Amino acid sequence: MMDRVSDVVANCMLKDFLGYEELYKHLHLHPELSNAESKTCDLIRSRLTAWDKVQLHTGIGGHSVVGVFKNGDGPTVLLRADIDALPIQETTRLPYQSTAISSIDGIQRPVMHACGHDMHTTCLLAATEVLVSRARDHWSGTLVVLFQPAEERGTGAQAMVDDSLWDKIPQPDYLFGQHVVANLPAGVIGLRSGTIMAGAESMRCKIYGRGGHASQPHRAIDAGLLASNCIVRLQQIVSRELAPGDTAVLTAVPLSAGVAENIIPDDLEVGVDIRFIKHETRDQLRRSIRRIINAECQASNAPRTPTFTTTRTFPLTINDLKLTSLLKDSFAEHFGQKLNPEIAISTIAEDFPNLSSGQPYVFWHLGCSDQSCFDLEGRPDADLPPIPMNHSSGFAPLIQPTLRVGVEALVLAALTGFNIPSSLGQKEILVPKI
Repeated sequence: MMDRVSDVVANCMLKDFLGYEELYKHLHLHPELSNAESKTCDLIRSRLTAWDKVQLHTGIGGHSVVGVFKNGDGPTVLLRADIDALPIQETTRLPYQSTAISSIDGIQRPVMHACGHDMHTTCLLAATEVLVSRARDHWSGTLVVLFQPAEERGTGAQAMVDDSLWDKIPQPDYLFGQHVVANLPAGVIGLRSGTIMAGAESMRCKIYGRGGHASQPHRAIDAGLLASNCIVRLQQIVSRELAPGDTAVLTAVPLSAGVAENIIPDDLEVGVDIRFIKHETRDQLRRSIRRIINAECQASNAPRTPTFTTTRTFPLTINDLKLTSLLKDSFAEHFGQKLNPEIAISTIAEDFPNLSSGQPYVFWHLGCSDQSCFDLEGRPDADLPPIPMNHSSGFAPLIQPTLRVGVEALVLAALTGFNIPSSLGQKEILVPKI
């Protein structure tokens, strides 16, 4: 008879996280951008090879590392972490603040882990140690730990699948993943059944004008003014064209402009990012964006029609109902009041679902901010300075209890998966209680 999951977690969890705290700081100090994660992969590979009987796969769909641990008959469970960073200059003033610089299109840019992928990587490596070195006698099946590149571009997961991922490693029965978020206190888990994260698309729109001298704007067609008019009109789509209950976000930003104060540029690029929880909303946003920009260009007598290039796409993240119900039971028994089982749908997007070929998956949020920044209801306290959010230069997760809870959540998810009966319809799992 299989041991209770609760006993496995209680007896096998790491007692000392100091080594992994130092690993997190190292990763934070040495971030790498999407599609350039080579040194991060070298570190992950060196860690995984320290454990016996690992089947290691590297370079699938880019700078990736996948470890496969076979341990008898049973389900195949996949745990995933993303590993890439962002082109942002860090301003946290932490002792381990990143000073890394990397080249993007020939331009040197500062780089930081402004979205917590360093925490994801550290949590998964620690969870792997627990499962394969400390708790291996308590589960049966195949564990897949997947370290994915290029999540920030929305391409990494699909690139791995397109590079014959499932011909090279065992296809999982269940997939699990997590993401740190600044809008939850450290130690809190946010979960929900069904849609938990929005889909997203990003595009670049090139607007054409006719350049000239700033002293003679009547002889030019001002692409800057034209782009400004577009941005103002685009901001009205959500509030004036979508139904009030239809969740969506549209953000438009200028990406390039003139090089001197007295030069009207020939053209200008505008970036547009949309978030949606229904594909019908996505289609309406697409149509409205093109209609408005085309109309503004025509109204300004632009010499050319604008061009549109889609740069990123992210799927909706939709948690499997039955698998999420089982995991909620496990998390509720373990985390108690630290679990929010019906967290609001997030307009942040993920490419994690692209790893699934129809298999059930669950994705959850891991709080990482100081509890003192929140009111009694767990909401950011309006009387305090705003909490630096993901993708901001001041994003600074608390290492603990974020790391410990992230490791526990991954271990609980894996053991939940290994304990699932042959049919997901049978809710006979032994849930943890600590």
